[in-house]
Amino acid sequence: MASEVRASHILVNTEQEAKNILNQINSGTSFEQLAKQHSQCPSGQNGGDLGFFGRGQMVGAFETAAFSMEPGQVSRPVKTQFGYHVIMVTGKR
Repeated sequence: MASEVRASHILVNTEQEAKNILNQINSGTSFEQLAKQHSQCPSGQNGGDLGFFGRGQMVGAFETAAFSMEPGQVSRPVKTQFGYHVIMVTGKR
């Protein structure tokens, strides 16, 4: 079981925005490009990269989604108190 996950995310205000971004990713648009254009998190400037993090470092719904995914997978919209996240896991260790 992985003790740390490396993930990128795109943070937006509404579920519809997150769904639109997910559709663009599924159509082949670069996750990193969309993060730079749309994410409201400062990590957006780095293509959404959050680096590696362990359990207990992120809010519950985000952590649950990230730890349940395999590298390369992109999540459906995940709601937290910050807004809606589209998460892509890029590594586990």
